[in-house]
Amino acid sequence: MSIKPIKVLIVDDSAIVRKLLADALKGEPDIEVVGGAGDPFVARDMILRLEPDVLTLDIEMPRMDGLSFLRRLMAHRPMPVIIVSSLTQAGSAATIDALRAGAVDVLAKPGGPSSVGELGARLRHCVRAVRGMSQSGLARAIEAAPTDASMVRFDSPRRHTGLIAIGASTGGPQAIEAVLSRLPAETPPILIAQHMPAGFTKAFADRLDKACAIRVVEAAGGEHLEPGTGYVAPGGHHLVVQRHGIKLMTALHDGPALHHQRPAVDELFFSLAQLRGVPIVAALLTGMGSDGADGLLALHQAGAETIAEDEHSCIVFGMPREAIARGAAMHVATLLQMPALLPECFRRVVTGAKRAS
Repeated sequence: MSIKPIKVLIVDDSAIVRKLLADALKGEPDIEVVGGAGDPFVARDMILRLEPDVLTLDIEMPRMDGLSFLRRLMAHRPMPVIIVSSLTQAGSAATIDALRAGAVDVLAKPGGPSSVGELGARLRHCVRAVRGMSQSGLARAIEAAPTDASMVRFDSPRRHTGLIAIGASTGGPQAIEAVLSRLPAETPPILIAQHMPAGFTKAFADRLDKACAIRVVEAAGGEHLEPGTGYVAPGGHHLVVQRHGIKLMTALHDGPALHHQRPAVDELFFSLAQLRGVPIVAALLTGMGSDGADGLLALHQAGAETIAEDEHSCIVFGMPREAIARGAAMHVATLLQMPALLPECFRRVVTGAKRAS
């Protein structure tokens, strides 16, 4: 029995970009480009007529901007939307707002001929990642993002050198904000590896900084890890943590992509697994593929407390499922359960580290 191809509608005011994206998907037996629209008004009519499974959407368009269109779409006909945006400062900030409004992933428009092939590979990956996403699943993910910090408490994070690490891919920006926005200002340092292109992670960190009680920055490398601060891996670089004397510091490198990703969650998790004697809690959230699963297992084996996101709140239950299958996850929790679970795990891992010493 043959599987019906994924129907994709491309929405971009540039005919060149529409052709480029269509060509990137052409010839794939499981993907069909059903049309291209130059603005949201045309797109609206084509959605009703063609019933696409996935939409690619530009942010900066005439007549109606992509963000306004996305919000209307999610209110009346939720569907997987992949943002394909320029790297302008305004475009990056609007793209992060689009992810909060329900878009599932973001790709950067090519800056030149050398980046066209990479865009095509990532686009095909994204389209396949969101196959079968239900409207109810999208609605759950959007509704899960809380607006108020809860009353969870960490036990004096300044008294020890423990860390929290979070990895995510498709659907991750909403999921990460849903967790971090419910944490208090006094937390252990938090390391964040989110699959996202260069140019967008700064806007993502800025958005989290505004939404959360903790301070959130895009990691620059060489920072001493401080409680109450989140460090987002910059797009195009792997983020790792290194020990310098008694201090723990961020470090960046631009080595080969892992699982087709840079930053990769496994790069971060594997570096943390080498930090013997450091209390660590790690969580692997929504995303396609297996990035982070082996790293989470290494952390578990090194004595960390490990969490995988429950399928019920995942946009894509790929990475967490792989971690659970490997026996890497000590706990399985929804996004709404995680803010209370993190301090509990941290207390246990700190107690265990004290006993071991």
